[in-house]
Amino acid sequence: MGYYLAGYNVLGIDLTDQPRYPFAFVQAEAVAFIAEYGHLFDLAHGSPPCQRYTRCQKIRRREHPDLIAPTRAALETTGRPWVIENVEEARAELRDPVMLCGAAFGLHTYRHRLFEPGGLAIAPPPHPEHTAPNAKMGRPVGEGEFMHVVGNFSNVPLARSEAVMGMPWATRDGLREAIPPAYTQLIGRQAAQHLGRGVWRAAT
Repeated sequence: MGYYLAGYNVLGIDLTDQPRYPFAFVQAEAVAFIAEYGHLFDLAHGSPPCQRYTRCQKIRRREHPDLIAPTRAALETTGRPWVIENVEEARAELRDPVMLCGAAFGLHTYRHRLFEPGGLAIAPPPHPEHTAPNAKMGRPVGEGEFMHVVGNFSNVPLARSEAVMGMPWATRDGLREAIPPAYTQLIGRQAAQHLGRGVWRAAT
């Protein structure tokens, strides 16, 4: 959604069907799709599954594939600018990533995420001090608290709202794995300037 709001035509790729996805969608293995078709697009964004790196999965000791390196390798063959997004715990696998925080966009969630740029620069907004506490997982968000959209969080409508994630179409599962569109709207606008397109509609 963020790239759409920045002026792009968006095509989504995922191995599993995404019936609530609001844009054009192809069900395919993303790394293979990028390797074959990525050169046809102006900009590519990859969000490899984060489960390998999250604290929760480390506690549960489950095995998950490391798809950051294969995603990068495919993106590098396209000759186009690209971005890889992942959680803070994946920092060691990313090259010079930029961190974005929800509070910097006026959202009531911190939602730190890292973005590795390829062939473009990402200038983040100033990172404000974290003065509001996160609501405890599974408990209602109290006065003055920020929402932590992880696990079995309480109040899905609030998480969907413009005050928190800005994703009114998303399910609980979708919200848990998503980033606020404000992040990619910023990246999309900066990428358009890099490409010399201004406000535009182009494939991504």
